[in-house]
Amino acid sequence: MQKNTSSQKFPSWIRTAWPQRGAVDEVRDTLGALSLNTVCRSAHCPNQGECWSRRTATFMILGAVCSRNCAFCSVDGGVPLPPDPEEPARLAEAVNRLGLRYTVITSVTRDDLPDGGAAHFAAVIRALRSQCPGVAIELLTPDFGGDDGAIKTVTDAAPEVFGHNVETVPRLHSLLRDPVASYERSLSVLKRARDWLPESSFVKSGLMVGCGETAEEVLAVLQDLRAAGCDAVTVGQYLKPGKEHLEVQEFIAPEQFDLYAQEARRLGFRFVMSGPLVRSSYRAETILSAE
Repeated sequence: MQKNTSSQKFPSWIRTAWPQRGAVDEVRDTLGALSLNTVCRSAHCPNQGECWSRRTATFMILGAVCSRNCAFCSVDGGVPLPPDPEEPARLAEAVNRLGLRYTVITSVTRDDLPDGGAAHFAAVIRALRSQCPGVAIELLTPDFGGDDGAIKTVTDAAPEVFGHNVETVPRLHSLLRDPVASYERSLSVLKRARDWLPESSFVKSGLMVGCGETAEEVLAVLQDLRAAGCDAVTVGQYLKPGKEHLEVQEFIAPEQFDLYAQEARRLGFRFVMSGPLVRSSYRAETILSAE
């Protein structure tokens, strides 16, 4: 593991190359024409070029302003606008224009809404089922305040993958996440999703490393996730998205990510992505070929 200092450059395994234009431009232009947000841009994802060159993107619904303010996240916090009732139809149109067979939907957190935005998630799924037959849908949801009714609204819409990230180990939770969030609540959301989704669906979570956690703490989180019913997990390097955000404490070597992946598989996860540049939705479509 490589300790971070304020002047330290990224290690060689963190660097990425921006791909040729073409598909990248098509994705950018389609999103702009339909006034859609992506977490790829809002979260300054290092894989944006690679994913867009493969004509994939993670759509971010319910606006671009989050009602929470987490120390690791570059999405703007503040007072969000009301949900756009036309957004589900525009998102489905984008999926058709880009010829996607697998799509990932996430959102800002909307504590200002009574259901946390659950009904809007369900409306997006209905629009995709109606306008994009055969498309597989993965969600990366907020915690909906832990409200069972909101979670049930989303699971009843039957996505192929229900995702919600614990983000970090319990000891660092208050440092990284907004005070409203809770590690225990996140585990509860995942457990409810597993209880209410068919066995064929995946329940997925993810966490960042390099924030000061120990390997033992990461392994304990993997155990907690399996106990909550998760069968898919991602582990990736935290990268500071802006000057005002939490500093990277260490760069985790690829070999350590391999060890996390081995332990996750030993625990029984059906789908595992673990690596320095892995993000929640990185190569998400490969989950459909998981055993």
